[in-house]
Amino acid sequence: MLLLSFAAVLLAAVLVSALAHRTILSTAALFLLAGFVLGEGTTGVLHLRADSPIVAQLAELALFAVLFTDGMRVGWADLRSAWRLPGRALGWGLPLTLLVTAVLAHVVAGLDWPEALLVGAILAPTDPVFAAALVGNDKVPARLRHLLNVESGVNDGLALPFVVVLLAVAAGSDDLHLVDLGTELAIGLLIGVLVPLVAIALERTRWFAASAAYAPLNGVAIGLLVLALGKATHGNLFLAAFAAGITVATFGPRERAAFEHFGENVAELLKLAALLVFGALISVEFLGEISWTGWVFAVLAIVVARPIALWISFLRSGLSLREQAAAMWFGPKGFASVVYGLLVLESGIAVGDEVFHLVALTIVISILAHSSTDVVIARAFDETREVPAWHGTLRRVRRSVTGSGRRDGRAVPSPHGEPVPGDEPATDRPADPTGDQANAK
Repeated sequence: MLLLSFAAVLLAAVLVSALAHRTILSTAALFLLAGFVLGEGTTGVLHLRADSPIVAQLAELALFAVLFTDGMRVGWADLRSAWRLPGRALGWGLPLTLLVTAVLAHVVAGLDWPEALLVGAILAPTDPVFAAALVGNDKVPARLRHLLNVESGVNDGLALPFVVVLLAVAAGSDDLHLVDLGTELAIGLLIGVLVPLVAIALERTRWFAASAAYAPLNGVAIGLLVLALGKATHGNLFLAAFAAGITVATFGPRERAAFEHFGENVAELLKLAALLVFGALISVEFLGEISWTGWVFAVLAIVVARPIALWISFLRSGLSLREQAAAMWFGPKGFASVVYGLLVLESGIAVGDEVFHLVALTIVISILAHSSTDVVIARAFDETREVPAWHGTLRRVRRSVTGSGRRDGRAVPSPHGEPVPGDEPATDRPADPTGDQANAK
């Protein structure tokens, strides 16, 4: 039933994707809402619970794919070429967002400091998928798009060690367990670096070469080998995935280019499937279990934590106020936060259920809020938009009623400094059927 549901929702998402690209509709929100409707707590079509094996397995695989493709977006050359603004967002914005969110979780939600810091680490990463209209719109300033894209591509991996360590602290692990945790992270990092290096070096020899048809599968093979070795050696899979992606992007630009579109599509499919499953875990009863302080925390975590953190991070950065405001708002809590929340639930810590409820509520509100406002904000950056025809009619009506406006026959300028259509003075020239005069700048 899960496969049937996913296929049906995927087809619906494909059919409305063009409309979603132009409006406040969001394919990610569609999968989340579909999961909510089909979940056991609503219609009961999908019988899924947080402890169902498919939930953990799908979440693990999807996050591995997401971190691998995220790492491929941010090779060292990319980071060095334009690091100033993303560096501020990651070096200052990420830890400050973590700390402000933790303070809110402690003061508002009443969590102890270890759990509050854990919530801050889970909710610190961002996801550009839920603000795709902003990141992918060429009318938005390039430096803002680059900032959001690099930041969201890197912060999942940077937040991971904090989540793992703070989860161990919240679980009351002793020094021996912390040493084992460090070993797990080190093994994951080692696998993530060595496997791609060996694979790329082999392809550079005269004995091996990938054909055009198989070139996109090179990245898939590297990722699967990293995943398999990570499981076999008990290395940290997620850190291994992120390190492998960065290594491929840095030392294998040819492999990166061949894998890019194919890999992103695979990661997107897995992410959407996991969002459907996540939505199925949310129900009216689930939301009703959250206290009013939890709802207040979730709202403040979105509208206060990141704006404060980035406001401090971008002081004297040269970004315009509009660009800063857009960057502050578009910090959607994405798929990495979903999986990190599930990791907490599986850990068995005393307040794991409460932490998961807070994280899940924040993610749901964030997805709905950010994915429904990205198109609106992106349009605000489009300086070439035509003023609607009704705008000029309204100005003429208002001018005739109030007697305002110019009396010298010249057009009344719009707020953007251009004549408003419909306010041009009458001339003896014939109408231009091609519209070239109206479009001339």
